[in-house]
Amino acid sequence: MVCFECRDRNLQYHQIPSVILKGLSPLYIYKFFERRGKTAWDILGAVFLSITGAEAMFADLGHFNKRAIQWAFSLFVYPAVILTYAGEVAYLVQYPDQLSNAYYASIPEQIYWPMFIVSTLSAVVSSQSMISATFSIVKQSMALGCFPRVNIIHTSSKHEGQVYSPEINYILMVICVGLVVGFKGGVQLSNAYGKPLSNNTDFLRNKFPEWFFPRGGGHLGHDHNDMFDDISDAGYLGYEFPSRMRLFLPILLIEGAFMTSLLNKIPQGGWVPFAISAVFLVVMFSWTYGRSKKSLYEEERKMSLTEIGQMLSTTNLYRPPGFCFFCTDLVNGIPPIVRRYIQHTNSVREVMVIITVRTLPIKSVLPEERLVVGKLGPEGVYRCLVQFGYKDSPGMDGEDFIALVVGKLSEISETTGEKWKLRLAEESGAVFVVGRTILKSNKKKGWFARFVIDYLYRFLQKNCRAAVSALIVPPESTLQIGMVYEI
Repeated sequence: MVCFECRDRNLQYHQIPSVILKGLSPLYIYKFFERRGKTAWDILGAVFLSITGAEAMFADLGHFNKRAIQWAFSLFVYPAVILTYAGEVAYLVQYPDQLSNAYYASIPEQIYWPMFIVSTLSAVVSSQSMISATFSIVKQSMALGCFPRVNIIHTSSKHEGQVYSPEINYILMVICVGLVVGFKGGVQLSNAYGKPLSNNTDFLRNKFPEWFFPRGGGHLGHDHNDMFDDISDAGYLGYEFPSRMRLFLPILLIEGAFMTSLLNKIPQGGWVPFAISAVFLVVMFSWTYGRSKKSLYEEERKMSLTEIGQMLSTTNLYRPPGFCFFCTDLVNGIPPIVRRYIQHTNSVREVMVIITVRTLPIKSVLPEERLVVGKLGPEGVYRCLVQFGYKDSPGMDGEDFIALVVGKLSEISETTGEKWKLRLAEESGAVFVVGRTILKSNKKKGWFARFVIDYLYRFLQKNCRAAVSALIVPPESTLQIGMVYEI
């Protein structure tokens, strides 16, 4: 819009900067729409690309604190972006035929190649927002149990949010190469990139019901960093419906204009994010559904203290000295793997320890705080929670781990005979028992449930990392038991 004004007024070269800087005024947004009409609405999708770089600030929160990002953006990034756009506009006033290559064409010949190198490096760095955000989202999804297990490597000892996943990195590489080879053009690639970054759809989807149907007697939610929650805390939602509409409609107008314009880009490459999202939705739904059914099955069939006491008290059960560690995700109760093991081997070590491993959001756990132990009903049966920090090696091999377990269990031992049995078990060695479950859907279930369990979840289970793969246990002392759960 400023370019047109400069040309219409036939300004001299020295008069252009003052007019160019007027482009910072929001008034020109109105003038642009007034003059261009539907064309202005059509290019809103391209305009939105100029602000999607702000998404990188959210990814950088895993690397820098909020104040550092605010200072860097306000004092360096924003002024640099404004000067860059203003310079391109000034150049286009004099050379309107260079519209398709305004940035590189406006660079003086003496510094062209240095700027080319800087621009290329900037393009590489800008991809960090998507890559690092993907790693963080996958890590959080795994913690919630709604994404298959992949290898997560913490790259920093100071910031827990700095993570890297080799498998996810390769998947991103294949997707990026496929998009470049498939589209072979910048317009469709920009549409594919700009569409998923439009968080205005998030506003229309989430904030609309919260704005008019607040939870907790007028409070919108629990995220106090959100602008609308701040408005709620200030008491704005205490007003009646018309007052809320006066705040909501201007934002709805802006967000709706961007969203409707971006919807026009779907046939021109904008469909790619939806396709990728659909694939990940299927993966996460299948994994969450399968894991929830598995957890429910184990919860319903876990052993009671009475049952384990009766099994251990039978006269034909062989009880050699030593430790038997049963690894399980079940925090409370005795998992069904214990029942399966005793029924099919008719033997179990004198000291049984049910182990659950947890990774805490801290760098490292002190050795004296690593184990949380407790006694279960029958003598010789214990519960042990093993805690690791995100930079700790989850190792349970070697004599040091056994000695640490014996020391902790001795602290809660009540009799001399019990302590003597623990020392004898330490000398006799240990065996680690892990379960490998296979889900099989019941024939009475519907076709959709059978398809999800028998095909989708089983495929993910076969191709993702097993739970025991993250643990360092002695392979010569590890016994894996396969179990079929009919869901």
